[in-house]
Amino acid sequence: METGLLIGAIAGGVVLAGAVASVGGALTLFNRVIPRQDEVKVDISEMADMAKWEEYKKLIGPRKEWLMEQKLEPVAITARDGIKLHAYYLPADKPSDRLVIGCHGYTSCGMNDFAAHSCFFHKLGFDCLIPDHRAHGESEGKYIGFGILDRFDCRAWIDYVERRFDGKKRILLHGTSMGATTVLMTLGDPTLPKSVKGVIADCAFTSPYDVFTHILKRDYHLPAFPIMNINSAFCRKKAGYGFQDYSTLTALKQTDRPVLFIHGEEDNFVPTRMTHENYAACVSPKELLIVKHAGHGASYYENMPQYEEAESKFIDKWIPSDVNA
Repeated sequence: METGLLIGAIAGGVVLAGAVASVGGALTLFNRVIPRQDEVKVDISEMADMAKWEEYKKLIGPRKEWLMEQKLEPVAITARDGIKLHAYYLPADKPSDRLVIGCHGYTSCGMNDFAAHSCFFHKLGFDCLIPDHRAHGESEGKYIGFGILDRFDCRAWIDYVERRFDGKKRILLHGTSMGATTVLMTLGDPTLPKSVKGVIADCAFTSPYDVFTHILKRDYHLPAFPIMNINSAFCRKKAGYGFQDYSTLTALKQTDRPVLFIHGEEDNFVPTRMTHENYAACVSPKELLIVKHAGHGASYYENMPQYEEAESKFIDKWIPSDVNA
């Protein structure tokens, strides 16, 4: 009897210790990932090694300098939960009915992630709207939305464009990483205006739960349960959403807008399989580009000619410069 009680006590202690450790691990993960970060937290080695980065900087640097020299108009709107969202607006050199909304990645900002892309779209004659996600850059917010909250903010920016330009703009949504997840999730809105003509999504994850689970297994060799469940509960209480509240897969099963999916073949941060899953789920016209030798978010810099050719063909098909084409 005493032996049984002792074994039971030990087992109970192990379970309790495991529970405490799980709660502690989940809280640590939450505090490191979800609250606003004032500096980039994504390891650049996820994108490329230092030798490649030196080459990438030769492409990124001049384009960012170009963007900073332009007459950028700061604009602001209010999100549905009352926080102020910030963006910069860059009009095309000539009057245009085409506008791209460029959504950036985790812990970055629009002027960083969309700098090189804005130069490309500006040359094509697009107006550019370059927002900062909530809890990023010059936008307000305490907690990062990981697409689940940001999809509502993206819709708010679309509505802003609709109001400002009397519904006369044809809108392209472009996103990288978390921004790509955001624009894909936005497609699930059944009231999305017809002015949104297409989406380009570069290395999107399917949901915060899926990508966090991947990182938890890859970096810490830990299973999703129970840490992810506890972490999601923390997030719901603090930030107002759970990690499985929505997914790109759900959105893509109910959209009619064309999508160009792009992903780096060597992306180990957001696995390339997630774009294959998104592509398979998509019921609208779709195209797929997998860029060889590219890490996370690096496809554009790894093979800019291939990337821009795919974008140009997609744009010519769905948002041609001549609206009557």
